[in-house]
Amino acid sequence: MIQSMTGFGKVTVKLPTKKVTVEIKALNSKQLDISTRVPSVYKEKEMEIRSHLLKSLEHGKIECFIQVENIGKDAATQINALIVENYFMQIKQIADKLNIAVPTDWFAVLLRLPEALKSEVVEIDESEWEALWQIIDKAISQLIDFRIQEGAMLQKLFIAKINNISQLLTEVEKYEGERLEKIKARILDNLEKIASTDYDKNRFEQEMIYHIEKLDVNEEKSRLTNHLNYFIDTMKEGQGQGKKLGFIAQEIGREINTLGSKSNHAEMQQIVVCMKDELEQIKEQVLNVL
Repeated sequence: MIQSMTGFGKVTVKLPTKKVTVEIKALNSKQLDISTRVPSVYKEKEMEIRSHLLKSLEHGKIECFIQVENIGKDAATQINALIVENYFMQIKQIADKLNIAVPTDWFAVLLRLPEALKSEVVEIDESEWEALWQIIDKAISQLIDFRIQEGAMLQKLFIAKINNISQLLTEVEKYEGERLEKIKARILDNLEKIASTDYDKNRFEQEMIYHIEKLDVNEEKSRLTNHLNYFIDTMKEGQGQGKKLGFIAQEIGREINTLGSKSNHAEMQQIVVCMKDELEQIKEQVLNVL
């Protein structure tokens, strides 16, 4: 079964002295693009976290956020004076430059800014690292489950659209004989209008056969049917088929376009327009497939 490229996972776990939240989002992207936001206490493991995400998630724009909240009674928190002072100067300069009022309660504003408060740095023991990896793995598992659920919805949509195109293709057949007779009648009618013109009837029949053969759409119908079946079979191969499905959709589009250019019949062209509409919806959604 195919998987969606988008997904979300969020896990929060309470440890003895802190609460750790890991949030992982996946968005559409042709390449695997990983960004992480890791608190300073876990910075030394950031590259390992990125590597772990790289192995677990194949494609998409991956954003991983890790947040730590100290909840232990002995957690010592201090004001980061240098950071607060720097924030103060920046805000004051911007206020002066833009001629806007400065905050009335400086501390309420400054202490809410990132890194304004700092906790005493405590060396992380092995049990906490192990817990962190478990939290990350749970978030990854949630994200993959999300991708599978979304993939099932996409697969259901694709099957419906492919079946619609197949059904429309069967409707072409009832117009084929009528189309050829109309073309033949139109040519004969034009010849009768120029009664003084003498023509070789044998040569005319040869030209008629050649012309009708050029308008024959049996090959296009056969190739289109094969592409539609191939699309369904490819979805059954599992995840990682997004690009392949995109290529097959392009081939389906080529056959539909050729069918339209050779149809030379109003009803058949209307059917082709409906096919293109169904295919366009497939192309839009296939970009979401992993």
